[in-house]
Amino acid sequence: MPLGLGRRKKASPLVENEEAEPIRAGLNVSGLDGLDGGGGGIGGLGEGAASEGLPPPPSSLRPRLIFHTQLAHGSPTGRIEGFSNVRELYAKIGEAFGIPPIEVMFCTLNTHKVDMEKLLGGQIGLEDFIFAHIKGQRKEIEVYKGEDALGLTITDNGAGYAFIKRIREGSIIHQIQVINVGDMIESINGHGLIGCRHYEVAKMLKELPRGKEFTIKLTEPLKAFDMISQRSGGSRAGSGVQLGTGRGTLRLRAKGPATVEELPSAFEEKAIEKVDDLLESYMGIRDSELAATMVELGKDKKNPDEFAEALDETLGDFAFPDEFVFDVWGAIGDAKVGRL
Repeated sequence: MPLGLGRRKKASPLVENEEAEPIRAGLNVSGLDGLDGGGGGIGGLGEGAASEGLPPPPSSLRPRLIFHTQLAHGSPTGRIEGFSNVRELYAKIGEAFGIPPIEVMFCTLNTHKVDMEKLLGGQIGLEDFIFAHIKGQRKEIEVYKGEDALGLTITDNGAGYAFIKRIREGSIIHQIQVINVGDMIESINGHGLIGCRHYEVAKMLKELPRGKEFTIKLTEPLKAFDMISQRSGGSRAGSGVQLGTGRGTLRLRAKGPATVEELPSAFEEKAIEKVDDLLESYMGIRDSELAATMVELGKDKKNPDEFAEALDETLGDFAFPDEFVFDVWGAIGDAKVGRL
């Protein structure tokens, strides 16, 4: 059945030789606030549809979810609760440890190390332990761009900080030992990047002229003694890895309440993995949370036109090309019948 999307314009890849990977700014955990209409936004990348259904129950009747947390470089254990998105999470961490929330760069789950495979994204397992990485040493580096690609994958924390998620082995940046995975990008050639999203920073890096030097200001996460001189690898994250050891996850949303949800089914995990691959192929980004949202939007649709309309309503800012939408629809259908 043909897609009724003749008005669409094919979006050029955000990044061709460098990836940009966002961390979702919203948490989704179904069950926490009654019926969830599926209207959560996608962490600042697209406006979500309005929530539908019954109003949430009073706070006294909602499940009380308490998470344990530490500062990654070392601290006593704190207990936090009552947050619905990443900014609120950082505020709760700030309250627990007596630090400004803007000091929190990102969080990892179940490890104090700067492990990009364990980044806190849009979901937190109900038994996950949260480690908060805060700002450490600042540094300014002159970099000569001798090739089109610098070898960086950029992500962001959903609260205004873009940082390095991966460094490709053998790349220009890999040869500069003072630049590391986890470093927050403050500015490029004096242009401040606090408040920018991952794809904006990646696009700026890609557009820097080849054969010239540029200045990049970075802030590295504060490290514990056993993490000093450690450089994380730049390998691609394994697909389909499920966060958390509990039976449910807390999912954060940019708009609307956090909700407690069951773990994805086997069909959904396979579909999410394939859609994530398609995102990289068409858009130049990898984002398992965005892929999960697309699978959620498409799993109950009867035809590709209904799916395309749902994408337009929830993720219209991405302007996905028609052939990409059709391929995603096909991937969801293949996963349903076990062909993936």
